[in-house]
Amino acid sequence: MVKTILRKYGIRGGYHDQHFLINKTILDRISEAAHLTTKDTVIEIGAGIGNLTERLLPQAKKVIAIEFDPRLVYVLEDRFKKVENIEIIHGDILDIDLPDFDKVVANLPYSISSEITFKLLKQKFKLGILMYQYEFAKRMVSSCNSKDYSRLSVNTNYFADASIIMKVEASAFSPPPKVRSAVVKLIPRPSPFKVDDTDFFLNFVTAVFSQRRKKLKNAIVNANYILGINNIKQIVGQLPEEFMGKRAENLEPRELADIANRIHMIVRNEAT
Repeated sequence: MVKTILRKYGIRGGYHDQHFLINKTILDRISEAAHLTTKDTVIEIGAGIGNLTERLLPQAKKVIAIEFDPRLVYVLEDRFKKVENIEIIHGDILDIDLPDFDKVVANLPYSISSEITFKLLKQKFKLGILMYQYEFAKRMVSSCNSKDYSRLSVNTNYFADASIIMKVEASAFSPPPKVRSAVVKLIPRPSPFKVDDTDFFLNFVTAVFSQRRKKLKNAIVNANYILGINNIKQIVGQLPEEFMGKRAENLEPRELADIANRIHMIVRNEAT
């Protein structure tokens, strides 16, 4: 069926980071993992030729299919022209103001996975079932003191609970990608730790992980071009040495948040 659709429209993958998911078992498992109901509005990012869309439509109140490639938009419009509960948006997901939605299901373009993920995490939704490159997925769910622990790990932990629910072999796609894949389940929830200023915290995490092999006291100073604090060396001198002697990769998200809060408070007090 899937290969027939590819031939019918003369579509081949590999263009704009396209690798079409064709394994029916994996498609079914992704759809089932979303636990859609007739009350759910679901966004599908990178809908492609509609293999996953076809499975989402009977279960959801509405599917908003977002696709960048005009060739594939044509395929979607033609394939689902008799379907009422679909809206097809032709555009770049990074430039679109997302409408309200309950769930997001997608085989994401791997080259912009990070940008899409951070955009999604700032939205309000119930559940995400998202396909990533396996190495990216591992960084999302990693804990401190592991080699995969990163800015992505901390930021994901701030916004949501994340878990890998299945690995996907390259043979499940057409054409097969050169990397392994994994599906991640994202459940947004309030932060488990206190953050005084979200933007400052996210910038702080970016700064210290850009210098991940350096002790925190040096990482903060060296990456101050991100934070833009005038008297950063003096402020670092006021922070607990128990933290300053460690690297960012050795600190829990709540500990990084505590340091960011302390810096933010000092800066705010000095400004008043």
